[in-house]
Amino acid sequence: MSHPVVIATTPGQPYAEITREFDASVGAVFRAHALADMYKNWIGPRGLETTVTHWGFRSGGGYAFEQVDPEGNRYAFRGVFHTVRENEIIIQTFEWDGAPDEVSMDVLRFEELPDGRSRIVDHSVFATVEAMEGMMSQGGADGLREGYERLDELLAS
Repeated sequence: MSHPVVIATTPGQPYAEITREFDASVGAVFRAHALADMYKNWIGPRGLETTVTHWGFRSGGGYAFEQVDPEGNRYAFRGVFHTVRENEIIIQTFEWDGAPDEVSMDVLRFEELPDGRSRIVDHSVFATVEAMEGMMSQGGADGLREGYERLDELLAS
């Protein structure tokens, strides 16, 4: 079963609270974020081919990946993993090359739920309200929804 992505914002504030439940354990959901070979298979919208170009999943590490659409358009992303605590929290930056100098700080908390289920709560902070609205309107919200649907499929297989 696919669960909705809930994106809560406060007018005039540059942050979003993004919540999503999974019919999988915290360990499985965390592992899908930690392993580059899994991550590339679910991150972002359908129809894009993802290549991880750098992966240092640890506190103080970093990451970079590129996505290519069927027309050959490339989209590159990168960031720094500030804090990683297994099955608990990932604090990272996120930057899309299509919006240079606009970096968000994301705090992803992994929560156990009854019956082997789990939840991610992502507090995402942007430099400005305009940067947050731009990221969401330029495909960020759709990418979150489709990516988590793809993650559901990966975890079920």
